[in-house]
Amino acid sequence: MKYSAINFKEKFDKFSEHFSPKIIAQMNEYFFKLGKFQGDFIWHKHANTDEAFIVLDGEMRIDFRDNKVDLKTGEMFVVPKGVEHKPFAKNECKIMLVEPAGTVNTGDAGGDLTKEEEVWI
Repeated sequence: MKYSAINFKEKFDKFSEHFSPKIIAQMNEYFFKLGKFQGDFIWHKHANTDEAFIVLDGEMRIDFRDNKVDLKTGEMFVVPKGVEHKPFAKNECKIMLVEPAGTVNTGDAGGDLTKEEEVWI
């Protein structure tokens, strides 16, 4: 078996769309996904899982109905399961998400931004 490191820059260079995370690795039943955020996403929640946001480059905010969390490069936050949230980034922000395989990016909201097929890069 060949072993090689995953280079985040090389992976980010392979796509440009926002709010469309791409799977780069799997550990047990969890996916590691890279995403580019810019602008507002939608209000949603994940009833059965927490969701970890790790900022690799840039700044973003996670809005909650009663508060918000600001994140910058090198910081992370875990949204507890069942908590409604809405990611936002004024400028492009590069993130890593860690969540169970099969987690829908729009949670309970569905809609046009839902990614039905997971994409490995």
